[in-house]
Amino acid sequence: MSAANIEKLFGLVGTLLVAAFVLGLAESISSGAAGFWGGLPFWLICIGVLMLVVYDFWDTCLRKKPSE
Repeated sequence: MSAANIEKLFGLVGTLLVAAFVLGLAESISSGAAGFWGGLPFWLICIGVLMLVVYDFWDTCLRKKPSE
């Protein structure tokens, strides 16, 4: 495997692990004492964080970089 493919593979694995952790945390807060409406602000924060994580994965691993 080339270095670029390994970078893409581990970037995807890392992105999926972060997404699973953040979504699991948001779900547990919403189903616990906070309830759905109490957990809604945290869900919105989690969605924003996940958008940043996915953008960083795209920017680091998938975007065509100019030759140096």
